[in-house]
Amino acid sequence: MRIARFSIDGNVAFGAIEGQAPDDLVIDIIKGIPFADFELSGTKVPLNKVRLLPPVLPSKVVAIGRNYAEHAAELGNEVPEVPVAFFKPSTSVTGPGDPITYPSFSEELHHEAELAVVIGRMCRDVPRDRVKDVILGFTCANDITARDVQRREKQWARAKGFDGACPLGPWVETGIDLATANDLAIQCTVNGEQRQLGRTSEMVRPIEDLIVHLTEAMTLLPGDVVLTGTPAGVGPLNVGDEVAVSIEGIGTLTNKVITRG
Repeated sequence: MRIARFSIDGNVAFGAIEGQAPDDLVIDIIKGIPFADFELSGTKVPLNKVRLLPPVLPSKVVAIGRNYAEHAAELGNEVPEVPVAFFKPSTSVTGPGDPITYPSFSEELHHEAELAVVIGRMCRDVPRDRVKDVILGFTCANDITARDVQRREKQWARAKGFDGACPLGPWVETGIDLATANDLAIQCTVNGEQRQLGRTSEMVRPIEDLIVHLTEAMTLLPGDVVLTGTPAGVGPLNVGDEVAVSIEGIGTLTNKVITRG
């Protein structure tokens, strides 16, 4: 099931996307929220009549750095002995079609296409064989990074946590199992030109290991998001660029870079 969060006529709701052809997609409004038992209302709206929002509003986004060996190498880094985790604040989250505002304090903005794991239930100290039980589904993410700031400041809070630095969407796909999620094609294009192309099977540590590692330290809440790292090919974004992250079996997240007003 593809679960989207959307607004229509000033109201915000969750819904299930139905259909295959882009022009024929409709959204069946959900009674309740997707983190508990819910029913479909049967009230259906054409997808092109609604505004898609970030599919969840996480209390936190926990991201993993250098989880693809080739990406670590392209930036002159070694693969770390343990996962490198960092936070992107909830205020960095933006949705499909929303603009990415070029931060005034940076001159080197980069795209990073990533598979995002959406947590479905409160969890801590999750054993490896129970990871599947705490996941609602998967979505596309773009870990937008002010690369010059990341190098200059040595820690990543401003470089990766500014407003709009975490596009998510277009929806959460719940019909993918862990084995499949650990081997999906992931691509990033800028103005239609391919920049990144890889598979999640290239991750140094699979999703199960990441969730076990993170929940040893912290409680993850329903709607929290874990970013799993980016394949090689990260590169610059400029004002006016349209950047798209596509993941096999999920969809495409598209955003445009604009000047900060």
